[in-house]
Parts: sequence; structure tokens; C-alpha cells
Amino acid sequence: MTVPPEELELAAAFPPAERDRWRELVKGVLRRTGAAADDTPLEEIDGLLAHRTYDGVPVAALYTAEDAAPGRPGLAPRVREVMPDGEGLAGWDVRQRHGHPDPATSRAAVLADLENGATSVWLALGAGGIPVSALPEVLRDVHLNMAPVVLDAGAETGEAAEAFLSLAAERGTEPLGNLGADPLGLSARTGAPAILDDVAALAIRCVREFPKVRAFTVDATPYHDAGGGDADELGAAVAAGVAYLRVLTGAGLSVDEAFGQIEFRFAVNADQFASIAKLRAARRLWQRVAEVSGAADGTVAAIHAVTSSAMMTRRDPWVNMLRTTVAAFAAGVGGADAVTVQPFDVRLGLPDDFARRIARNTQTLLLEESSLARVVDPAGGSWYVERLTEDLARAAWSWFTEIEKSGGLASALASGLVARRVGETWERRRRDVARRRAPLTGLSEFPNLGEELPVREPAPSAAPSAGSAAGVSGGSASAGLPVITYGQDFEALRDRSDAHLAATGARPRVFLATLGPIAVHTARASFAANLFQAGGIETVSGPPEEFAASGATIACLCSSDKVYEERAADAARTLRDAGAVKVWLAGKGTYDGVDARIFAGCDAVEVLTTTLTDLGVNR
Repeated sequence: MTVPPEELELAAAFPPAERDRWRELVKGVLRRTGAAADDTPLEEIDGLLAHRTYDGVPVAALYTAEDAAPGRPGLAPRVREVMPDGEGLAGWDVRQRHGHPDPATSRAAVLADLENGATSVWLALGAGGIPVSALPEVLRDVHLNMAPVVLDAGAETGEAAEAFLSLAAERGTEPLGNLGADPLGLSARTGAPAILDDVAALAIRCVREFPKVRAFTVDATPYHDAGGGDADELGAAVAAGVAYLRVLTGAGLSVDEAFGQIEFRFAVNADQFASIAKLRAARRLWQRVAEVSGAADGTVAAIHAVTSSAMMTRRDPWVNMLRTTVAAFAAGVGGADAVTVQPFDVRLGLPDDFARRIARNTQTLLLEESSLARVVDPAGGSWYVERLTEDLARAAWSWFTEIEKSGGLASALASGLVARRVGETWERRRRDVARRRAPLTGLSEFPNLGEELPVREPAPSAAPSAGSAAGVSGGSASAGLPVITYGQDFEALRDRSDAHLAATGARPRVFLATLGPIAVHTARASFAANLFQAGGIETVSGPPEEFAASGATIACLCSSDKVYEERAADAARTLRDAGAVKVWLAGKGTYDGVDARIFAGCDAVEVLTTTLTDLGVNR
């Protein structure tokens, strides 16, 4: 028998799901873990599992249809990137970044990328990057009316813009791209005063003479690179965009012309759902700005997503391929108009041909083999993503209004308001990284002390980092936002170990004193080895009686709680008698002769810093 579609109900044979029933089941699990008691009210169960992002956005354990946000593709509130008729499913712009200071090398790399999947280029110009004077040479064989060119020249944006527009005029072609003016982003990056009036002339010239070129890039990555969260990044970006709208309309452009001159750049990281929601929330926010500004219906934020610099590691850099793949997936699902995947070796120096090819092919796989761009808003309909998008947008709007109340983004940067906000967010994430609650594979977890890192040509020290701000005004770099990486504390510890190895021929060492059968001590011995090696500390293991022959001066007891009760005090005494200056214990409990403990959730950075110091490893 054929059942009409309107009568077909999925899961019709099962009883309807109810939130209270779910709470009862969850409560049963939480009781066994001690997180809930018999008398814990059901309405409190949700709160026991909920958490907040580093910048305060709530994340629940369960979402239902009640959490779905309004909106259809192409319609307000613009969280979805395509029109209802399917327009926009052709994919995104594959944008590769180039900044090799040798013009010939950059020219060859640009052509190789464009011939093998990239559809636009992003040029880092000026100090430490491609010389502005070399721009004609680098773009000599690039068809400016086919491949968009995005400039990123910092304090030399004016000169770079003139060189690019003059080159297009000489060729008699109508160029595509963005001049990259972003004085507020430059101020955030360097501390230079933001001079906005100078850049209005660039936008007017684009509108009048080069209609397919934008003048402004609102670069939000300085806030991300300083440790800010998604709401921090979005709120500052909206504040910068509004500031530029005021300048442009004040200079004589219409509201629609002003909106057409602005593109946004956001970081995306390996937290795929948060990154998807961030890009959707960005469109939601900019649509609201367009609405209150009187812009034409259909005004949508143009978004360039770049994989996060902060998440990249120098150690075990191959893992960066996984991180950037997840981030690129999130960018595509979130509806980015252009995506840049950073090469996996970007933290080691100037990326080589292989790294750029992997970065480029990551997007090709997502577009051509995974068909990611052939689905209208893949995240749409996910109650979790829809609710996260809305909550993130509201949190970002609140931060934007706080910036506006302080006098605008320039004032908020100068007063330190932005620095304090992103600094507080970074410290919350930093604590989680230190306790390995936010693990970094290959660095804080599963480190490889014997790895041989790829050798790359050193990057010029003054080179702008990927995602660097661009602007017109100059100034001394004295009070800009800091540039952090999530794994910087662990990398600093590994650097101390490497220096010790170079100076002495051996790494610092800790002895893992195992008690009882292998099945009893293996779990905690593996945990301890993983933790100490994350600080560059070599581990050797064996019974306490082998400590003297190990060459170590610090030991860590590893076994079960039951064995500790029986043998920990005697084992600690044995280690002390053999010359141990400090005895750790993997697990919990207090025993005679044990100085300190390591356990899941402990401050690993503090433990490792203390241990290196105790071992005489200099900073």
C-alpha cells in the first residue's frame, strides 16, 4: 500500500519524545557520576549540562524545534547565503594568500595557484611582504578582469591602491578585487591612530571609476588573533563597518554605494559549529545595520573567511591540515563568499609549494568531491546551529552597542576597552588549554619529542601575519592588540626543553615509578608520560628500585588507588633514599613522601613549568 507523503510520519511507531522524559534519563546518568542527587529537580538538569563559550554565549545540551530561528534562504534575517531560486550555489571564491618578499617567487606562486584551482589572490604587501613597487611584476600575467586581487598593505595601502588601479588603467581593463583599506584594523593591530577620512577618496574613486573593486576590508582577525571570542570579533567588526559607513556617506556616497564598498574578513577555526554560526550571525548583524540605515532590500554582507592563525601549531604541524580542513568546511557551510586556507607550515616560515597545494586542494575536495556548495544553507534546520546563530548575534550586538556607547571603535581601542575584553576572553580559554580541557593534538596531547620539523625559509620578521589588518594611516607599533596562539604556553615549554637538549645533549627526564601489575599501572603511567612529554620532558618507567639507574632526579608514582593505599608511602621512601628530589603522584590522595599530584584537569602548564625549573632547565 502506498502512503501519501502528507500521512507519512517518521518514527510513528515510537512514543513521542518529551523533554521531561529526557531529563529523567539524564538524571539517572548524572546520579551515578555524582553530578546530580536523588532530590535534584528535573528543571535543573538542563543547567547541569549547559555551558558558555569563552565570550559568554550559552550552549545547551539539547535543542528542539522550539529553538529554531526564523528565516529562509535569501530572505531576512539573511543568515542563509543564497537566494530562494538557488542562485549562489556555484561555490565560493578560493582565495590564496601570497607574501613572499621576492617578486619572482610570488609571481610564480600566484600563477601556479590560479592555474590549479584558486580563483583569486590575496597579496601581503609592504614591510616584510611583497614590495609595493613590485606589484606590477607580481601581477604581470594575471587577468585582472577575471581573477580578483585583494590587497593587504597595512600602512602602505594608499600607495598599493594607486599602483593597482594605475596598472588596471594602463591595461585598459576593469579589475576585480578589494584595495584592503582598514585603518581601524591597522589601529587594532599596531596601535597606530586610525585616520578614516583619507580612505573615503579611495572608495569614491572605486564607485566612479572601478565599480567592481571594493575599497574597504573590515578585518576582524586582529581581535581573534588577540584571543577574542566569536562575539568579540563580530561586535568589533560591526562597529568598524558602521564607522566606515558614516565616513563614506559623509563623503557623499549614497547608503547603497557605501555598503557596496565594504567586505568583512573573519577567522574560522576547528570549532566547526561555532564557526558556522559566526558567519551566519555576521550576515544577521549586517542585515540589521542595513535595515536601520535604509539600504536596499537584499543587502548582504560580503564575507571572506580565513582559517585561524591562533589555532596553528609549530609542533607536529601536519595536524594543522586537519584543523584547517574542519575550519574550511565550516566556512563553506556557513556561507563564506571567499575562503582562504592557511598552509599547514605557516608557523614554520614561508610556506613551500607543497603546503600551498595542500591548502588549495583542501578547498577543491570540499567543492568538487564533497559537493558542499551544491546545498542551500547546509546548516539550516539544525536547531543547535540556528539557536547558536541567534544567541551569538545577540551577544555580538550587545558588545557592538557597548563599543558605540564608548564613542566608537577608535575610542574603544584607544581607551583599552577592546584590549580588556578580548584579554579576559583569552584568559578563560588559556586556562582551559593549560588544563588540557581544550586539547591540542601533537602539542598538549600526544606530543612527539623525536619529531623532525619540516625546514622552511624564514619569514621576514616584519611580515604581516595571515589575516593582518590593512589601512592607510601609519604610526609606530606600540600599543596594538597582542598576537597569541592557543598553544603558546606549551610551545614555550618545548622550546626550553630543546634549548636544554642543545646545551647538554639530553632532554630533561622524569622517572615513572610503576607499582603493581602492568594492567594496574598502565593507564596512569600513560597519562603521566603524555603530560610530562607535553613539556618536552622525557619519561622512563620501571619499579621504584630502578630509579637510581635511570639518571632522573624527579619521580612520579603511577598505579591504582588501591595500590597507592598499600605501597605509595614505602615507594616514595625508596625513591627518596635513591636520590629523588621530588616525588609526584598520578592520581588523587595524600601520602607520606609525596610532594604533589598530577590528575586529569590539573594545570599542566604549571606542573611542567615547575618540573623544568626543579630539573634546572633555564627559561
